[in-house]
Order: sequence, then structure tokens, then C-alpha cells
Amino acid sequence: MDLWRPRGAPRRPGRGNRALVAVPFVLILVVTVVDVLAPPEVHLGPFLVAAPAVTASFGGARLTAFVGLVAVVAQVLVAVLRTSLTDLNHTLQVTALILISAIVTLFAHRRERHERQMTQLRSVAEAAQGVVLRALPRRSGPLRIASVYLAAEAEAQIGGDLYAVARTAGSTRLVVGDVRGKGLAAVGDAALVLGAFRAAAHRQAELPDLVADLEGALASGVNGLGGRERADRSEAFVTAAVLDVPDGVPVLHMVSCGHPPPLLLREGRVSALEAAQPGLPLGLASFDRSGFVLESFAFGPGDVVLLYTDGVIEARDGAGVFYPLAERLAGRSGDHPEALLRHLREDLLAHAGGSLGDDAAMVAVQRLAAP
Repeated sequence: MDLWRPRGAPRRPGRGNRALVAVPFVLILVVTVVDVLAPPEVHLGPFLVAAPAVTASFGGARLTAFVGLVAVVAQVLVAVLRTSLTDLNHTLQVTALILISAIVTLFAHRRERHERQMTQLRSVAEAAQGVVLRALPRRSGPLRIASVYLAAEAEAQIGGDLYAVARTAGSTRLVVGDVRGKGLAAVGDAALVLGAFRAAAHRQAELPDLVADLEGALASGVNGLGGRERADRSEAFVTAAVLDVPDGVPVLHMVSCGHPPPLLLREGRVSALEAAQPGLPLGLASFDRSGFVLESFAFGPGDVVLLYTDGVIEARDGAGVFYPLAERLAGRSGDHPEALLRHLREDLLAHAGGSLGDDAAMVAVQRLAAP
């Protein structure tokens, strides 16, 4: 998990930065001593400009200005000890050092301000993610649940992948989806689908009717835009897998809307829950008159089902090989869902070299033995 500084908090030097702070002062001391002891024809004063320049790369504007001031004082001291402060050579060196110190201080101020803005944006993104993509419960009826969300960009902690869990009188319903596209439009579509799911999933309606509600919410959200925005979003769609897991029956029901098939882990063996009649993604269902088809799969005590988005299986290594999710999942029987996702997360990032090309989300659901 990434740890961010509080919103608006400036960067404060830690132990590593404290060691860096000593570098420009040591540089000033060395250049000053050597320049004073050097022969008359040797002038090392221009090297003092490196001190504020180096400081601006890691320090704030105040520290950079202070180092620049110390460098100017050192240059004046060298001038007095060697010749005279009114000497043309030293006068030009002092003037140039003052100008360059002022310029790098300005750059340090701009960088510091940019870092504060980025910190604020990250805080807003994290808050928005908490509202749109709420944390899943660890338990729901006889189910144990865990989830993980990996953003493709470190600076953007929210994207178009979505998941949610809702509890009914006798079952648990889940949705995992992936919005086409990126940016604020994708976040808006994800919020539409999640809002509709949370509003309708608690009703004792058939699962295809629930999916139809999600389709209607997405369609109405797009149709409610202005003409130009609607044209830009005319191809907006969301792939999704919607599940209903009854408490007392070892089965799970699923409606697939063009989403990658969930993987079932049973006694160390992995099988894909392939839908015989998958539907079109949400937002495109009007082109398919067959509607949404409910399909059922055995899901007994100890079984684990893994739902994921295509950012997982489309992650590539340095050679361009896709991440073999089913292979890496095999043999993990008996793992707690959180331990399973922790393993997959580390393995996925190692496979992709530490960064993903697309957002990735995973939800692991395990049915516990009946009490």
C-alpha cells in the first residue's frame, strides 16, 4: 500500500534528506578552502554555484535560498582574502552567483508548489475512491471475501474497474466490472453501475432483472448527457460479472456481460466458470434481443472463486508474455482469500516489472463450511 503525506503537507527531510543537506555545505567549505590556498591564477569560485543548484533538486525554496546566501558569503570571503571585493573577476563571480541562486530558488519554489498540488490531487482521488469503490465486507453470510485494487498509474488511485457486494435476506450478491476507457468518464460510468447495483441488489428480484437495472442505469446516464458528450460516449460500455450466492445451497448463479470468466479453485485445481450464453457488455445490451441468461455452477464449502478484470490477465512481462493467472492460482488450495490475493498481487507486480499497463482488480470469495 502506498503511503501519502497528509494533504497539503510539504516535504520534510527524513534521514536520507538530512544527509543530502550536508552535501552543499561540504561543497562550499571545500571550494572555499581550496580557492583561498590555490595559486593566484587558479579560480575555483565558479564551482560554488553547484551548491544551490544541487540543493534545489531535493530541498525547498527556503533551504535553497539559504545555501545560496552561504555560497555568496563564501565567495565574498574568498575575494577579500585573495585580492579585493572590488576586483572585477570576483565582482562578476559574486554577481553571477547571486543571479543563479535566485533562479534556482524560484525553480525550487515551483517544484515545491507542484508537489503540494499533487498531494492534494492524490488526497481527492483517495477520497473519491472511498466513495465510489467502497471497501468490501470480510464476511457476508457463509462467505469470506477479500479484494485488491491496483491502479495503473501511481498518481491516479482510481479508475474504471469496479466491484461491490450486497447482502439480501438469504444470499450474497457481487458485481465485478471494467469500464471501457479511462479518466473521469470511466469513473462516472463506474459510479453509475455501482450506484444502481447498491440500490437494486437488496431486492428479491431475479438476477437477470438486476442486471437489466444496471443496463438501464448506464443507458440513462449516457442519454442524460449533452449532445456532444453523448456522441463522445456513444461507445461507452462496461463488462461485468454479476453473481448471486445462496446461503444454504452449494451453488452460485451468474450472469456474464462480456466479462472474463471467474476462476474456481477447488482442491488445488482451477477451472473457469465459462458462461454458455454470455451476454453483451452493459451499454450494448440493446443490440442483443436474447437478454441476460442466468447460469449456475457448483460452489461448495472450501471452494474459492476469483473474480478479476482484464488488467490482470493482460499484464505483460518484459518479453510481452501475458500473466498466466490460472497457472499461478493452481495449487493454492486452502489459502485464506486475503493471503491468496496478497500472493497474486506480489506475483502480478513481479511479472509486470512493478507497473501495470491497465488498472487491475481482484475479488476472492470463499464458501465456509456450514456451522
